Amino acid sequence: MPNHQFDIIPFKAFDGFECNLWRLKHDRPKHRGPVMLVHGAGVRANIFNPPNEINLLDMLADAGYDVFLENWRGSTELPANKWDLDVVAKNDHPAAIKKVCEVSGVEQCKAIIHCQGSTSFMISAVEGLVPQVKTIVTNAVSLHPVVPSWSRVKLDVVLEIASLMTDYLNPRWGDEAPDFRAKFFRALVLSTHFEKDTNVGKFVSFTYGAGFPALWELENLSDETKDWIRNEFGPVPVHFFRHIRKGVHNGSLVSVDGTKHYAERVPATDARFVFFAGKLNKCFRSESQVNSFDYFNRLKPDFHKLYVYDTYSHLDIFLGKNAHKDIFPVMISELNV
Repeated sequence: MPNHQFDIIPFKAFDGFECNLWRLKHDRPKHRGPVMLVHGAGVRANIFNPPNEINLLDMLADAGYDVFLENWRGSTELPANKWDLDVVAKNDHPAAIKKVCEVSGVEQCKAIIHCQGSTSFMISAVEGLVPQVKTIVTNAVSLHPVVPSWSRVKLDVVLEIASLMTDYLNPRWGDEAPDFRAKFFRALVLSTHFEKDTNVGKFVSFTYGAGFPALWELENLSDETKDWIRNEFGPVPVHFFRHIRKGVHNGSLVSVDGTKHYAERVPATDARFVFFAGKLNKCFRSESQVNSFDYFNRLKPDFHKLYVYDTYSHLDIFLGKNAHKDIFPVMISELNV
């Protein structure tokens, strides 16, 4: 089982918000340079470090990478705050990449980005804010969020009802509901989700998608990982959901004030993008990645790549017990190009 240790490297986002990087400690040669991993909403850097026999960090280190994990302001390692994708794209990721290159003593690096870490990082990329990044592996969603029909109802209706009671949703309430508000949402989740998942897992599905479960296929996870993940989710702001809702309605990401359409501008990046998607994803449908690949492929044919996996969903791309055989070798081979 992985027993990884990290150097913690603080950095300030460009607006002063205090974030940090985890740099994997390992004694293998780092001849391929740095790669930065970017987590999604309401989790933390450790989401890439499940207790599987082999995880992505092991394989990246073995492949010769200097592995950094970013805790941006949506991380549960940091104080809860009302962030949106624009704030993160302008301030967090560019500062993180600058720090990675500074610490590594290089001018270029690569990135693996997931979910809302991906949407926000893609804004950074197409706006020309991370020119040091030349290869970007993105999972689940990029510039074109497509969600199941029930998720649109949740975004349009349920979200606004929930916002009358809370500014944050927290899947940890599935295990620990400290007040009436948390107990109310916990009861709502347990009365509507009957899948054989943990209570936190059920709350994750209520918060982030339209499935039972939404972010993984249960058969793809080991029992140990299902238990471990209970401690990997935390608060996510309602404010963020209102921003991603605009992109869902538009068919591609827009700025929080609605004035910029990020997929309708010439991207200010020469990075190569590699898109990963699980066909069974019930948070963002696999069409999200297909649409983004098609967009970039039209601009520069036969330069970018797309992989869609029939038996995977959303987070099990990283957490799956067989991901070290099915997914990670492909990711690493694309990073090595």
